[in-house]
Amino acid sequence: MFRSRRAGLVRRLWRHRCAGPGPEDGPGALKPAAHALFKKLKDEELELLVQAVESRGAGPSGCVWVARAEQRGTKQALPPQVLLCRLYRWPDLRHPHELKRLSCCQSFGGWGGCGEGATLCCNPHHLSRLAMPETPPPPYSKISPFGCPWAEVSERPISSHLESGCDAHGDWRDPGLAWSSTRDGCWCKLAYWEHRTRVGRLYAVHETSVNIFCELPQGSGFSLGQLQAERRSAAVRRARSKIGRGLLLSRERDGVWAYNRSEHPIFVSSPTLGPPGARGPPVRKVLPGYSLQVFDYERAGGQAGWRRPGDGPYDPNSIRISFAKGWGPCYSRQFITACPCWLEILLTKPR
Repeated sequence: MFRSRRAGLVRRLWRHRCAGPGPEDGPGALKPAAHALFKKLKDEELELLVQAVESRGAGPSGCVWVARAEQRGTKQALPPQVLLCRLYRWPDLRHPHELKRLSCCQSFGGWGGCGEGATLCCNPHHLSRLAMPETPPPPYSKISPFGCPWAEVSERPISSHLESGCDAHGDWRDPGLAWSSTRDGCWCKLAYWEHRTRVGRLYAVHETSVNIFCELPQGSGFSLGQLQAERRSAAVRRARSKIGRGLLLSRERDGVWAYNRSEHPIFVSSPTLGPPGARGPPVRKVLPGYSLQVFDYERAGGQAGWRRPGDGPYDPNSIRISFAKGWGPCYSRQFITACPCWLEILLTKPR
């Protein structure tokens, strides 16, 4: 690549950085580290990074590889993925364990990240931020205090692997294996609701992940924008306008995860989000760009169904997600059926 072309890409990257610095950063504090990293990227990877940053993750983008050894050095104290996520997504990010890699990334699950000198993807839009509990916790919080604060699988110490279902040799004991071994390969079905009315047919999911969206420039999945209804209230139309890129739902080793790709919060309720013996499933708020484990396979056994007055029976193997609007004791909407737009995820129970 001509030097002027490469310099132009670097200028475009620097121009798209987040406006607000982190609490410990003065203006331009990350510039030396960022430019040092840009110099180490190959030409094609620099172009991929520009594409991902300028599209803000709207479409699929390739992995941006950097050697793990580059994470240490005098000019760059931050790991590359943390540096780029601070520049382009979350200026207050501090540690790689606050991040969760998305299933679309080739570094997901350890690919490209094992061994000394191995490469690691640092595309900031191949990462999400783990939803963390608020302090003090309100009646609803962004993650269950009983959940595991997952870090990136490929970056966790051996002790953490042991605690999360990995033996001493690094081999996974997959608690989700039974959930994925269904007869027809369909691990869940999606139902879209507007208040108390289901709109469209059930959508069967066979791939390990699925996009659920109204407006997604590139990609495939469950398009809510194509579902037609005879009458839509103003509240439903307003809520649908906020779905945008929607969410990414993925079946992983430890359970089902939801990544909020939209520009508005989503609200999630699941039997495995609350403590054992709870009177009903809690509601958790997931901010844009954050991920939450919405169903835990290991905790799913022995869950009984609930019934709340006015809300109908609750399937212990289902997840409910409302777009932009919460419900429960802290809201005027007591039940999810009062939410304008919501999704029901019906998990296929293992035989």
